[in-house]
Amino acid sequence: MERKTIQATSNTRGSFIPNAITFAAGASYGLTTVFVGQPLDTIKTRMQGISTKNKGTSGFASQMVNLYGKEGLRGLYRGGFPLMIGGSLMRSAQFGVSAEAKGFLKRNNVPNVKILGTVDSEVLFAGIAGGLGRALVEIPTDFFKIRRQVQTDVKQRLNIGEIWRQSLNGSSVTMTRNTILFASFIIYIDLSKQAVVAGSIPKFLCNEDLSGLSPFAKGAICSNLAWITCFPLDVIKTQRQSGNYDGSGGLSLLKKNFQKGVLFRGLIPGLFRSTIANGTSMVVYEFVHSHLSKIFAVERKDMV
Repeated sequence: MERKTIQATSNTRGSFIPNAITFAAGASYGLTTVFVGQPLDTIKTRMQGISTKNKGTSGFASQMVNLYGKEGLRGLYRGGFPLMIGGSLMRSAQFGVSAEAKGFLKRNNVPNVKILGTVDSEVLFAGIAGGLGRALVEIPTDFFKIRRQVQTDVKQRLNIGEIWRQSLNGSSVTMTRNTILFASFIIYIDLSKQAVVAGSIPKFLCNEDLSGLSPFAKGAICSNLAWITCFPLDVIKTQRQSGNYDGSGGLSLLKKNFQKGVLFRGLIPGLFRSTIANGTSMVVYEFVHSHLSKIFAVERKDMV
């Protein structure tokens, strides 16, 4: 009995440090994403969340010129403060929870099966868990960020009480989007590893040992594919949280956007942002994770 207790304590300690490292690396990923990608995220969000009745001012170039002309660089970083906290926490959650979910499956000897002969079931389960973990943090912080980003009058003060009461608007869409977003991101990373090993990827996009994509390529390519997979839900989420489409539910907005042909509105700045921000953030993530793992002499247990 005593031996089992000691072994359980050892296992707990043995899993705490690798998981803590993954959470810390995830936080560094989130902070980098905000610094690098916030300006383009603001433009994407305004394209999605501001009414498109005046089409002459709703495009990418118009939004960029108008916002920068009125407010400068500060305007492009609108809503950045809540993401400084929320962004680091939600990226920390997505990587940390997915790693813990993978560990849970292994500790309980849950069979790992190939779905459609390609995707590991543990990768899918861990990705879903990570997406849900991210959503719990992102729902309130992203709601406030979007409200700041879509403001047309910079001098208008946000009603914090009203925002707090409405902070769960779009929560179901956010949960669904994040689940698909991070699960597909992890799946694309896993598929990219298989493609690299099979020799199907140009070597200049691969890491030195040819076990997967290089950090920047992995972050940029896999995140872009994940965003394309769930982008219509991102449009609906932004509109639900913007306050400019009150009275319209998620399914109603989905139908209206489909009829107008704007389900992928903001995709170009979104992918441009994703390439730069997620590519750079993955480089930082890998640096932090690998160095902390070496310092504490532990084996990596993350999903990427």
